[in-house]
Amino acid sequence: MAKQRNSRQDAIREIVRGKSIRTQRALVNELQGIGYNCTQATVSRDIADMGLRKLPEGIYVLSEDLHLQRMMSEFVTDVDSAANLVVVKAQPGTAPGVAAAIDAANLVEVKGSVAGNDTVLVVADAAESAEGLVGMLDKLRGVRK
Repeated sequence: MAKQRNSRQDAIREIVRGKSIRTQRALVNELQGIGYNCTQATVSRDIADMGLRKLPEGIYVLSEDLHLQRMMSEFVTDVDSAANLVVVKAQPGTAPGVAAAIDAANLVEVKGSVAGNDTVLVVADAAESAEGLVGMLDKLRGVRK
């Protein structure tokens, strides 16, 4: 039972980081789409256990990503990728803090980051991961594409 819960919560973590989820029903639908047979009550308990929060925009975010979300929304001006690299443009002097927040989020696809004054270079494990990371970081900074 605990193994199933942990697996489901890992899936929730991936879904919330990768998509803009606004309701518990949407999360249930995403989970069912990847083979988890669960109810809204189960997902509600998972949300509480995991400490998920809703941003003012109404999107669920992991509690461990709140600092990253704040840094992204306040200081980042652009995010783009090239192959497995992600370039994060930030306000002058803020890139080291943004890089530290990215590193602290322990994103599985991130191998590391290097910060200058206003630019962070993030190395992802693959080009597909870099594209997904751009989407997640844009979501955290409140940009819809």
